[in-house]
Amino acid sequence: MGESADQMKLGSGMESGRDEPKERPRRDSVTFLPEPEPEQILCPVISVDDHAMEPFDLFTSRMPATMAADMPRVVEDAEGVPFWVIADTAYPIITADGAVGRPMSEWNNCAQKLEDFRPGVSNPALRLADMDLCGVWASLCFPSIAWGFAGTRLSQIADDAAGYRSVQAYNDWMIEDWCGTDPNRYIACQLTWLRDPELAAREVRRNAERGCRAVSFSENPQQLGYPSIHTSYWDPFFAACEETETVINLHVGSSGRVTCPSTDSPQDVVVALFPLSGIAATVDWIYSKIPLRFPDIKIVLSEAGASWVPMVAERLGRAWKQVDAADASWSRNDPNPVEVLRRNFWYASIEDPAAYEQIELVGPTKLMMETDYPHRDSTWPRVQGLLRDMFPKDASADMIRRVCYGNAAALFQHPVPPDDRLAASDVGLPDRDPIEPALTSVR
Repeated sequence: MGESADQMKLGSGMESGRDEPKERPRRDSVTFLPEPEPEQILCPVISVDDHAMEPFDLFTSRMPATMAADMPRVVEDAEGVPFWVIADTAYPIITADGAVGRPMSEWNNCAQKLEDFRPGVSNPALRLADMDLCGVWASLCFPSIAWGFAGTRLSQIADDAAGYRSVQAYNDWMIEDWCGTDPNRYIACQLTWLRDPELAAREVRRNAERGCRAVSFSENPQQLGYPSIHTSYWDPFFAACEETETVINLHVGSSGRVTCPSTDSPQDVVVALFPLSGIAATVDWIYSKIPLRFPDIKIVLSEAGASWVPMVAERLGRAWKQVDAADASWSRNDPNPVEVLRRNFWYASIEDPAAYEQIELVGPTKLMMETDYPHRDSTWPRVQGLLRDMFPKDASADMIRRVCYGNAAALFQHPVPPDDRLAASDVGLPDRDPIEPALTSVR
């Protein structure tokens, strides 16, 4: 390839806020688990948080040769292991990018080759078979880890024109190639050009014209060196999202940080505290008054869970009682912040049994499913089994359909599962209610 990854600055590819590695993680042994059996389907699912794997020619095939020096590209090390070069830093494709089908003992975040992953990790046509195994009807995909979940590393490209064109190239690939594989089965989620909100707004409108109704944005752009959400800087972008009914997805970690109390806190701590980023983002976005300036804006807390929502509602109510305090930013002319929480926010759940038990407090129309395929947190291939464990035994068919696919279909304006898939599931078609026998008979 001419260039070698061995001589380049190394980036970890992770969004944990930890220091970059001092040495390149080495590729280790690769083991694939036996092929899973298809699950019995309780209800078809629309997963609102999965992850794609980008082809190596994504940018070289879509950008002019005059931008070759600045566009992202793939180089290999001496062992033939590929690395994405973004803004002069080499980022590995790591085990976490495709952990499904691999034993946990190999979840070590070493640099990987594409052959170290299940075919469905990088091939959207083959991924459909993995989705069918566990009843996933449709999937919304964020980028792989190297890019940042809001595509933040593309906005680090020094040349403005090449950086903006890289974001456009990524979005073209996501909409035309990845989701174009089967538009009924994939929901396009575009990336944001963070260095210019006017250009970001233009890109939202460009993609809305071809049916894209989702965008990934950082939960805290100030953490990335951009203006705070408590300023009006981002208003052109938010106005475009409201105008085009484009849903803003705030993926945990998209600010480059997750909760890590100590510099030497183990990974277990990060996993256990992952939802705290969603809590902080929700409250911060409410008090930024973005939902007041743009009352029809739609915001999803991706991979943040939902068991915490009742607690946040309680704390917002507590803050509202102090609205007359001299240092309060909210006023009595503003709506109760709990109303804003109920109106403008949706939640993506991987495994939140408590949220299912108190779904009326979370919001029956606001809870959605995600499988996080193919990352470490993924519930694949036991998506349906986990659903059976989480739904209360008295859950109605209507409630199960809402959470599994209905809320997501309505929010993202996406087709619901076809009648033949619903008829083959335990919940059946929408006229079958209640479904307690369907739940209890296959637990």
